[in-house]
Amino acid sequence: MGGQSWKIGVGVAAVTFAAVANSHPQDFIAPMHTYGQNMVPVFEGWDQQPDGSYDMIFGYLNRNTEQILDVPIGPDNSIEPGGPDQGQPTHFLQRRSKFVFRIHVPKDFGTKELVWTLTSAGKTEHAYATLKSGYALSAKEMMANWRAVGFTLTEDDAKNQPPVVKIDGSLQRTAKVGEPLTLKAVISDDGRPKPRGGTPAGRSEAPRTPPCYLRAGWIVYRGVQQVTFQPEQRDPEWRELDKSAAPLPPPISSGDTVTAAATFSEPGTVVLRLVAHDGGLESVQDVTVTVTPR
Repeated sequence: MGGQSWKIGVGVAAVTFAAVANSHPQDFIAPMHTYGQNMVPVFEGWDQQPDGSYDMIFGYLNRNTEQILDVPIGPDNSIEPGGPDQGQPTHFLQRRSKFVFRIHVPKDFGTKELVWTLTSAGKTEHAYATLKSGYALSAKEMMANWRAVGFTLTEDDAKNQPPVVKIDGSLQRTAKVGEPLTLKAVISDDGRPKPRGGTPAGRSEAPRTPPCYLRAGWIVYRGVQQVTFQPEQRDPEWRELDKSAAPLPPPISSGDTVTAAATFSEPGTVVLRLVAHDGGLESVQDVTVTVTPR
């Protein structure tokens, strides 16, 4: 965590397979609630690297449409073997968050598995990560997943590269309670996919497919204290068919500098994540902030 990475998704059918294989099917088909529900960790699949090693990719489902949950690293939020801390979030946004973090494993990982355990709202769920062939992610599936069912990649879309995020300043910061911390970053992109609007699903529903344009926003990745952003930040990840979700951040152009000020409510350590999304692929960069008393 802290180094730049890019995260990408698998086809919707593959996500459904992975989710059901790693948890209870009813967790994904039961109606959502505003508050009081638990979370489900999800193993999304594996992505092989040029040197033969692998990235295990995880996301999660927060079954609440409004409640954000915090689960610190420990028995209730652990990844084993090798854990409990392997870069997973502790601050969980509403609904489905795809391809949130990666765990790198060697090329001789073989038949071993990683297990992410999450306990929330009195329920414990597990996600089991293995190198079984059914979890392999192709580039086509990765791109198509961000666009939703039925989306066809054009030849130009298939050449898309993820945005590049360059943070201005150190990735380790200090701040005082109540005093704004300025955050700046330059976002670059190759212009793919070409900008276009989303496809409406119905008069009273959210878009069936999200719009394509370059966007960026800060989120809290770890830390329980309240963080206030100015201007207000929005998660760039489109949350499928979610009418209650906040609007996506406004479009930006390649080479733009995005600036925000973060103010913290209490001492502690907070990990802030800048997410840049071009409508097909996503990059993230983390900044760890040690917050001291005023």
